[in-house]
Formats: sequence, C-alpha cells, structure tokens
Amino acid sequence: MTAYVFPGQGAQFVGMGKELYDNYPEAKIMFEKANEILGFSITNKMFSGTDADLKETNITQPAIFLHAVIACKVLNEGVVPQMVAGHSLGEFSALAVAGALSFEDGLRLVSQRANAMQKACVQNPSGMAVVMGFDDEKANAVCETIDEVVAPANYNCPGQLAISGTFKGLELAGEALKAAGAKRVLMLNVGGAFHSPLMIPAQEELAQAIKKTEFNIPVCPVYQNYTAQPETNPETIKINLIQQLTAPVLWTKTIQNMVKNGATRFVEFGPGEVLQGLIRKIETGVEVMGKR
Repeated sequence: MTAYVFPGQGAQFVGMGKELYDNYPEAKIMFEKANEILGFSITNKMFSGTDADLKETNITQPAIFLHAVIACKVLNEGVVPQMVAGHSLGEFSALAVAGALSFEDGLRLVSQRANAMQKACVQNPSGMAVVMGFDDEKANAVCETIDEVVAPANYNCPGQLAISGTFKGLELAGEALKAAGAKRVLMLNVGGAFHSPLMIPAQEELAQAIKKTEFNIPVCPVYQNYTAQPETNPETIKINLIQQLTAPVLWTKTIQNMVKNGATRFVEFGPGEVLQGLIRKIETGVEVMGKR
C-alpha cells in the first residue's frame, strides 16, 4: 500500500515549484489561481525571491502547501492515494490531496494560519530547538522540571525531538538535557514556539476560520498529527487540526501506525527530502521516495 506524505515549514528553497509551472499547464493554472486568492504574486517569491523572503512564515507556509499539492496533482498521474499524512503545515496539504479540503479553501486556511502564527510570534518572542541522541520520555521529564514555558513540539524520529518555548526556557532546558546525556541541543532558525501553548492566540484565530470552512469526507484515511490515528470524519478532522497548533506532532507514531495498517511505500510530495530521511529512521523495511 502506498502512503503520500507532505512536508512542513523548513523545506522551502528559492526556485521551488518553477519546473512544475514551466512544464505542466495544469500546474500553471493552479499557481496563477493562488496568486489571485492570496492577493499578491507568491510565484515571484517562490521562483525568484530570496532566502529571507521564503523564511517569512506568511510566505513559507502557502509556498510549501502550493508546491506539495500541485506536485501531487500533476506528478501522481491521477492515482487515488490509499493513506496520507503531513508534518505540521503538511497536514493541510494531505487534507487537500485527500479531498477533505478544496485546493482554494486549503490555501486560504494555510494563509490564515501563517498570519495568525506570525502575530503570535510577535506577541510571544520564542523559538525551537532540536534534541539529538536522547530518549523522548526522559526529554519530556526534563522539560517538566523547567520553570519556564518549554515543551516537546515534534517527535520526529527515534533520537530526534524538537522542543518549543521561551528563549529562557530553551536555554535552561538545553543545559539540563545536555547534563542528562543528550548528544546535542541545537537552536532552530524558526520564528517562534510552534506546537506549544505559546501558540494559543493563533489557535483561537485559526479555530474560527476552520469552523467556517467546509470539510468533506476524504477519499482515504488522513493520519493526523494530534492523534497519529487515521481519520475520515470531517468534524473530528477539524477538531484535531485546531488542536495541532498547540500540541506536539506525533510523527514517529504516525509512520509506525501507517506501516502497521499496511503502508509499504512512502512518497513525499513537495520541496525537500526531510520526511524521507525521518521515515527511513523510523521504519527500515519500507520503500521511500520523493517527487517535486
């Protein structure tokens, strides 16, 4: 069984999606439609902008969504996916590909999510760090001892956990984690503490937008970040999508559950190869490839 997976923030690069735009008429139509929906030329930012442009959350998120969804649309030759999942932002790409969201509504929600998160980052200056070579449960226990906001954000693969928090919280947690035996703790180049309680203002704003948007029954199960479980009920999908913004991404469990339920092949659509690397570390016996 083939599973489609979609990347989150951090996979962007200058020139992303240009080959699709140039070589597939359907892709060009979708990109131009996106420019119209967003009210500015995101294709200019994607194809010929700067690294700095693409690191702005309100550009990064719709850019990655567009690249992933359009790549899947034109490169999978009409094959209906059997199961899908996306990492963080990538969950919106997964929902659009599975038909739970229309392309247009998916893009609007991603744009609203990005703007809400950007505001929350300004309101609560904060960041993220990656913890390497340490047990997840032990890392959780260390974070709970810190007298600042700091919490697990992404369970990426065995031995790799991202944490989110205030800068002071990350500093204190980093010192405590290294003292407890973590191999490395590295700050990430992101705008804020994603998937943590510091995103509550963004969550409240996004919840209003999600509640007003029509969701359909997807053509296949969508494995969601919040539960790592397959979902097809539109109301449950909406609830989990709202919770995702302040809760950790359960990526390791998601991939394990997909394999348990029959996935033998994973195809990553969109920019970058991050998910392919993570999947190989989670499940060694599956085929992994990318299309962009």
